[in-house]
Amino acid sequence: MSGLPSTSGEADDRESDWHSLVALYERDLRAASAADRTVRAYRRDLLQFGEWCEERAVEPSRVKHRDVRLFAASLSADGMSPATVARKLASLRGMFGFLRRTGRVAQNPADLVSAPKAGRKLPRVMTVDQIDALLESLPFDTPLEMRDRAMFELAYSSGLRSEELVDLDLDSVDLDGMSVRAIGKGSRHRQIPLGGPAAEAVSTWLDRGRPELVSSPSERALFVSRSGRRLSTSDVARRLAVRVRQAAASAGISPHDLRHSFATHLLEGGADLRSIQELLGHSSISTTQVYTHLDSARLRDAYSGSHPRA
Repeated sequence: MSGLPSTSGEADDRESDWHSLVALYERDLRAASAADRTVRAYRRDLLQFGEWCEERAVEPSRVKHRDVRLFAASLSADGMSPATVARKLASLRGMFGFLRRTGRVAQNPADLVSAPKAGRKLPRVMTVDQIDALLESLPFDTPLEMRDRAMFELAYSSGLRSEELVDLDLDSVDLDGMSVRAIGKGSRHRQIPLGGPAAEAVSTWLDRGRPELVSSPSERALFVSRSGRRLSTSDVARRLAVRVRQAAASAGISPHDLRHSFATHLLEGGADLRSIQELLGHSSISTTQVYTHLDSARLRDAYSGSHPRA
């Protein structure tokens, strides 16, 4: 592997790479007069991450921010405290910062990964298989079933908040252009790609479901109640709870969990953070970073290449 130290005839072995890089960083820490206890703690953290990467055949020079994020998420899922996860992330930032300064890696993949805050749980995220099982199990025969299927396909396909779903009008969805126009927090407008299954579900709802519920041509809401009026956010949460129970899926799933899953699956699929930021309508990646605009073609490429139901 180019740029990595050679310590033996087995230098190309991944285990040798991780151990030799950690050893180099240890020497750097000691040269900076780091305490022995600190060095030992960093070594344990870094070798744990190295073992995690080896199990997934991820070489040191190929570690991405999503690998670090998934590692941190796995620690939290195993019950590790936020403070301990934060320390392990600090160890990774330190080592990869050293490797970048010495030209052994091109970037620090831990820089964009935030530590979980004490007292707050990580967002609930469903797996791709869980999402597929839930959405494919939704009935699709009556007008209300068509509406619910279209709503939840759209929520996952485009990462919409509940309030954004209920605010959609008929002209918010462009089925020919495979996109949806949403108004998010701060009245920010954004155009979001629309996946194939979601577009099909919305089309069926518009053709066969909505006309059965709406009698007034003045009603412009995309999703309406049994009485033909615009839904509320509580209606969306209640309908999802009903469908989840009927599908015998995991209890406690909320509409926002579909949004969290949307973002996580894009990230795991290789989409960059700034594209996901734009798709979600966030004003910033963190509270200190400036909102970054991306053109629609770049967003379309990121979406098409990353979303499992595009």
